[in-house]
Amino acid sequence: SGSMDSCLMIWSMRPQMRAYRFVGHKDAVMCVQFSPSGHLVASGSRDKTVRLWVPTVKGESTVFKAHTATVRSVHFSSDGQSLVTASDDKTVKVWTVHRQKFLFSLSQHINWVRCARFSPDGRLIVSASDDKTVKLWDKTSRECIHSFCEHGGFVNHVDFHPGGTCIAAAGTDSTVKVWDIRMNRLLQHYQGNAVVNSLSFHPSGNYLVTASNDSTLKILDLLEGRLLYTLHSHQGPVTCVAFSRAGDLFASGGSDEQVMVWKTNFDAADDGDVLKAQKSGTSVDETHHALVEVDGDVHLKKTKPQDSGRNHEQQEEDTSLADTLEHIMGQLDVLTQTVSILEQRLTLTEDKLKECLENQQKIIQNKAS
Repeated sequence: SGSMDSCLMIWSMRPQMRAYRFVGHKDAVMCVQFSPSGHLVASGSRDKTVRLWVPTVKGESTVFKAHTATVRSVHFSSDGQSLVTASDDKTVKVWTVHRQKFLFSLSQHINWVRCARFSPDGRLIVSASDDKTVKLWDKTSRECIHSFCEHGGFVNHVDFHPGGTCIAAAGTDSTVKVWDIRMNRLLQHYQGNAVVNSLSFHPSGNYLVTASNDSTLKILDLLEGRLLYTLHSHQGPVTCVAFSRAGDLFASGGSDEQVMVWKTNFDAADDGDVLKAQKSGTSVDETHHALVEVDGDVHLKKTKPQDSGRNHEQQEEDTSLADTLEHIMGQLDVLTQTVSILEQRLTLTEDKLKECLENQQKIIQNKAS
């Protein structure tokens, strides 16, 4: 979590495990995100910088500098290789993670850019701005493919549906809008009573959670296009919300200086019991859900898992291989970050040596004169 206190906090979900407090930014931390491997954390700040942290007790970081104003948003691509950032300098910037270099800017917004996100396949970027537009970009050509102009106010947040075919955006006009990006048309519109600051899709793609200035969180059922649940625990504007990768939890942060973690159980949604207070694990049935569009409406299609023909041993081998590859990528993240930190320290040492030599030369010249 990031805060107006300029610090980054890494919280442990395990009992009796201490939290890490990272100091480095010179002003409020506006945004944070873990890399897909979980071995790096990116943060953006009002101090105009982006930092990349190794989430260990040392809390070391490297700095990305290219924006000329507050950085509002940071987001890793799904492969962890790229980072996209959005800023009050009206630009969206893309960076390489391992080389830690700035690649290019997207500069067609005419006001502050509040949020930018990669599509699940990494080929597209979506951005939300105070110019009241949501823009869709092609990462390869770096061109704006389409601008969505339906919002009546600033657009605070935007994100891709897990399937990659839709986007959702939240704005100061108290609305949440969902578009189909294949046909560039509005699918759903939710009207609230207060500014919506943040939103997050459930990994299933069937639900959306929103955070609002009226101190509430709302769970929206995208399959039926209705409000499912309203949560009232925060004591002021709720500034951010995000589902966990598995979707069994979501976390919210607010101006009341609180970070809250919530447990979900959407299997019981038909009974109206969406949020479970007990600590037991959620059960998941054997039915998968998909968004199916029929005559402009979104309906629920239930499909049984297909038999892929692979035996259990083959599946275990695939899982083991995937885990090994993920571990290697995570170690590469840490190694690259460590090398970058050492390079920064070496540069500082060289600068100090040069300064000492220059001072010695000045002393010698003064004595000679």
